[in-house]
Amino acid sequence: MDMSNEVWITLCWDLYEQGLTKARIAQRLGKNRETIIRWIQGIEKGGLTPFLAAYRQAKKGERKGRQTDPIVKRLVWDIREREFGCCGQKIQYLLEKEQHIHLSVPKIYEILAEKYVIRPKWQRNKKRGEVPKANGPREVIQMDSIDFGELFAFTAVDIFTREADVFLTRELTGRYGKEFLFRSMRTRFNGFANVIQTDGGSEFKAEFSDNVYLFCEKHRVASPYRKNEQSYIESFNRSVRKECLGWNTYHSNELESCQAMADVFLKRYHYHRPHMGLGMVPPLLEKELDCRISTEN
Repeated sequence: MDMSNEVWITLCWDLYEQGLTKARIAQRLGKNRETIIRWIQGIEKGGLTPFLAAYRQAKKGERKGRQTDPIVKRLVWDIREREFGCCGQKIQYLLEKEQHIHLSVPKIYEILAEKYVIRPKWQRNKKRGEVPKANGPREVIQMDSIDFGELFAFTAVDIFTREADVFLTRELTGRYGKEFLFRSMRTRFNGFANVIQTDGGSEFKAEFSDNVYLFCEKHRVASPYRKNEQSYIESFNRSVRKECLGWNTYHSNELESCQAMADVFLKRYHYHRPHMGLGMVPPLLEKELDCRISTEN
């Protein structure tokens, strides 16, 4: 046993008997507050000497891992198969309800891993490849959504031209994500892009993910908690809030008026508002001038 721990426990109890609070004792001894609380509770139950003896005994040799009864393992596997590969939380609920046996969810997954290949629901550190860059129009389009209470805004931006789109809906679902995808790609982005990048929100799954490859070669999902991968659309979303809809919440019956405000903002954004990333030129000003010149010629 590391004798220094026995000394720390004794000092902890001496300070506690002197009237110091547990938080103060933890600070004085440089120990975690939860450790101090555990020591003091153990000493209060049986006394200092018995606690130290039990502490010494617990530290002798390696602890043997707890073995799960093979019958319980079989029950876990049977529930998994019977319920079509359900999750550990559901297995825990059914096991307790039907057999009055309680197992922690981590232990259930440990048992499942003995027989099945457990695939995590999502992988936080999953490699997603390099963040795509654009050297021309329609190479990369980033999409996102904004919460306005009972209304939601789907947003998109071409990271090269900075052309953008905003579509207001009453629900944040894959069905409305699909509606935004068709509307935005057909009317704003000429029907196709090399890469469409979104985050992992549910609005970009289901119907959206089923149809996204009609409009792109690759659908990339940005890494969670890395907003720099969605920097262009995040910047545009701030502009939508700051210059158009604000940080307010809206009711569902305000959909049409909010969409009208968004349309007015988009006209200003595309043809009047100077963009620093484009050398203080609006995204569509040069395109409009080129069209006028070609028409006149």
